[in-house]
Amino acid sequence: MMVKSYLYEKLDSIVRCKTCMHYCKIKPEKWGICKMRRNENGILKVYNYGMVSSIALDPIEKKPLHNFKPGSSVLSFGSVGCNFRCVFCQNYEISQLPQETGQILGVEKSVSEIVEKAKRYECKSISYTYTEPTIFFELAYDVAKLATSYGIKNNFVTNGFMTPETIKMISPYLDAANVDLKSFRDDFYKTYTKAKLQPVLDSIKLMKELGIWVEVTTLIIPGLNDSDAELKDIANFIAKDVGIDVPWHISRFYPQYKMLDRPPTPVKTLYRAYEIGKEAGLKYVYTGNVFGDPYSHTYCPSCGKIVIERYGFSVSNYKIENGKCSFCKAEIDGVGM
Repeated sequence: MMVKSYLYEKLDSIVRCKTCMHYCKIKPEKWGICKMRRNENGILKVYNYGMVSSIALDPIEKKPLHNFKPGSSVLSFGSVGCNFRCVFCQNYEISQLPQETGQILGVEKSVSEIVEKAKRYECKSISYTYTEPTIFFELAYDVAKLATSYGIKNNFVTNGFMTPETIKMISPYLDAANVDLKSFRDDFYKTYTKAKLQPVLDSIKLMKELGIWVEVTTLIIPGLNDSDAELKDIANFIAKDVGIDVPWHISRFYPQYKMLDRPPTPVKTLYRAYEIGKEAGLKYVYTGNVFGDPYSHTYCPSCGKIVIERYGFSVSNYKIENGKCSFCKAEIDGVGM
């Protein structure tokens, strides 16, 4: 289905998209970088509205969101396309499909159908994921607005490369976001994602300022972003510029897509990053893509005891009462804890 973009401006015959930080200036009958938006007679048209490429019921821990409605079910959905060109993308079959084939594929779903599915399965939230939510922002906005009216929470799993206009527009209906902070080096972003670092940092800070619960994920790639110096920069940015209550997920890399020449991240590297995060003062640091790992649990930042025990994406033990540690009564930060 084709609709008019919610965020753009006309510049004579050219239109400027204001949805993501590429701020594409699109000539008549041409497409933006995402290959989802096209200038048609001075109107920016969106071609993927309602076209859902993936939809599933997930545990919220899979997003990963560990301090947001822990142990709950979430309805996850997404569309094809992306505004990044990550050579290590794990969902490249759908994220890069429009760029590689020119196709916009998916099953057409209405806003009400998506929300009704979440209600039917008693999901506590809807997650806009699999690919970058900014790509299907118009659908995401409409679904989030309707879901909110039914008391269903909403969360983005995002690369963070969205404009302040986008964040401010969705903020009344966006309860949480897990933002990929892929590196703390602009050269990394330019080389491996075809984007820039600073807008991602700005998005993380703005989301937090607007009251959106934020968690940050960094995929640790051997030899590229795993130095102590860079890990310290990331941890210090989160602690000093965003907040020590913001969870940091350190995720293990596996060879994917066009990056097949590097080995999986050694677990000892993840543990080193964990210690760096704790030394920076972060209350909640998690390791990901390592099933059964002790650092997948939530530890009370006061007494150090496990208050949420996890195995994989399942919560096996829960020791939080009214948002407080059952052992020492210290507050555990998050939403619906």
